Order: sequence, then C-alpha cells, then structure tokens
Amino acid sequence: MDAKKRVLLGMSGGTDSSVAALLLQDAGYEVVGVTFRFYEKDGCSEYLDDARELCQRLGIQHIVSDQREHFKKTIIDYFVSEYMSGHTPVPCTLCNNYLKWPLLCQIADEMGIYHIATGHYVQKQKIDDFWHIINGADEDKNQSFFLWGLPQDILERMVLPMGGLTKQRVREIAEERGFLKAAKKKDSLGVCFCPMDYRTFLRDRVPAEAIQKGEFVDTEGNFIASHEGYPFYTIGQRRGLGVDLNQAVFVKEILPAENKVVLGNLKSLERTEMRLKDWNIINPEQLLGKDDVIVKIRYRKQENRCTVTLLSDNTLHIQLHEPLTAIAPGQAAAFYRGDMVLGGGIIEEE
Repeated sequence: MDAKKRVLLGMSGGTDSSVAALLLQDAGYEVVGVTFRFYEKDGCSEYLDDARELCQRLGIQHIVSDQREHFKKTIIDYFVSEYMSGHTPVPCTLCNNYLKWPLLCQIADEMGIYHIATGHYVQKQKIDDFWHIINGADEDKNQSFFLWGLPQDILERMVLPMGGLTKQRVREIAEERGFLKAAKKKDSLGVCFCPMDYRTFLRDRVPAEAIQKGEFVDTEGNFIASHEGYPFYTIGQRRGLGVDLNQAVFVKEILPAENKVVLGNLKSLERTEMRLKDWNIINPEQLLGKDDVIVKIRYRKQENRCTVTLLSDNTLHIQLHEPLTAIAPGQAAAFYRGDMVLGGGIIEEE
C-alpha cells in the first residue's frame, strides 16, 4: 500500500477517536492507533484497554506512548505556575499545539507514516497556498479555537474525519457498527487532569504557605473583605467570591505580590485593546491591518471585531472595535474570518 495511505490516529479510547478509526478504514487508509498516556487520575487506565480492544476488533496495529512525565512538565507544571502568577492558563490549547499534534508527527515519522489524525471536530482547507483550520460542522463540538498554533507542516499532514459530522451522528455510527460501549461513552468535560475544582488540585501541588488568605479591594485600593488566596480567582469571575455588596462585582485584577484581588463593576472590566505573545499567524496578508478580523478569547459564543498590528517588540497589538470584558493574562485569543482560523496567541499582562 502507498505510504501516503497510512495514517497514525491518536486514540483516547473515547467515542470520537473510535469512530474516526472506522471512518479512516472506510476511506481506504491503513490505520495505526496510538494512545498517549498523559495523565491517569487515581491510576485509572481503562481507556488503554478500550483503545486496545477497539483496535483488535478492527484488525489494526495499536501502540501506547507513555508521555506522563512530558505532560507533567509541559502542561501540569505550566498550569500550576500560571495560577500562581495570577494568570488564567489554557492547558488544552498548549496541549494540542505543543504536545499532542507534534508527538503524533514525531511518532509517525519514526514509523514512516505520512498522515496523522485525531477525533477533533474541525476541518481544514488550503487558501492562497496556506492550510487553515476550518470550523467543524457541529457548532457545539467545534474545536477550532484550540488549534490556532499549529504550523503548516503539521496542518498539511492532518486528516480530520470528524469535521463534517455532528456528535449525535458519530454516536449513531458507533451504534450502527456494533461498538455499543463507544457509542454510549460520556463526553469529557473541562481540563482532563482537573475536570472539576482546580483549587483542590492546585493546593495539593504547592507548599501550604504559598496560598494564604488575602484581601479583596476596590478599584481605589480600599479593603472590602478577606479572600482565600489570590490563585483561587480569575479575571471576570463573579460567582463564588463570598462578597455581598448589594451590587454585582467581578474580579478586575489580581495582584500576586500583595495577595490582593481587585473587584469592580462590569463596566470597569471593559478594555478596547490587548497584546499577545507566543503568537502564530497562518498568512500575515490575511490578518495584519485588516478591519474584518474576528477575535475570540473564549471557546464558545463570543466574537469581537478587531484590527491586528505587529509591534516592534514582536508582540501583536489587538485594537478591539467594541469594548470587551474579562480579558485575562494567560488566556488564548484566536483570530477568525468567517469559519477560517487565521492564527492566535497568548494574552500578555497590561
């Protein structure tokens, strides 16, 4: 078989990657499955058995790549460090752009395989000689926001069998083909290694004295109330503050050196510009200086028009056409035109 018809598929043992294996086989690919061991809560490794069993049923090769130490250094340590710096981390974005897809390429190269694939709900398209990520057909599952940092050499090799499908249809395919366990698996929610309360996760990984009670203050610096420790709050947060001022207040700023959290009304959180570091631009001619670019700083249902300029210090200046609230250092920002991803970056401190 032509080497370009082989594909290395990242298989988590879940519904999406399982159906991706079926669809790739249907399309004539020789599929090799790889399951990454990134993080195993309480030592649970059932996902490895699920992926292995599915590969056996399909008659495809399955390998396991233990990347737990790499994941800890690249993602978990970063996650903890960002919160301790008063930032809002984006672990899923970093994992996709700097870990998962590059690892797929590395292993594929070692095995002499050209194509790489996952169960991501995105599509791709070549426009003006540049490959772009395109939104998936399922608006609720579209994952394009997390893939703005991928370089051209990875985008070119990607095969994305789920991009034109809805999650409901994917479950139906699994059931129709007799993969009932895969069809009924629950979707993962939140960060894989910390799906619920990040505060407990954080407290378990830093010295006890690193997180101490501090002060909520207003925008003038006046004391409002005590808080549980600055890493436990994020820019824009309203719920869970434990403060009753007879008006809605939000986290406006975090001051780690002083262990203070500044609260203000929603209007005080509005900004009309921001700067990005660690950015990636697919095609500068499609992005820089244009006035029809959309920037998103959240995964779902948030869009703002902007103009992007490259500054002399190699950061990107984002001029928003309308004010935007809750812009937090450490968050990701992704650029779009329509359904097409133009690039993105990480929000810097003011």
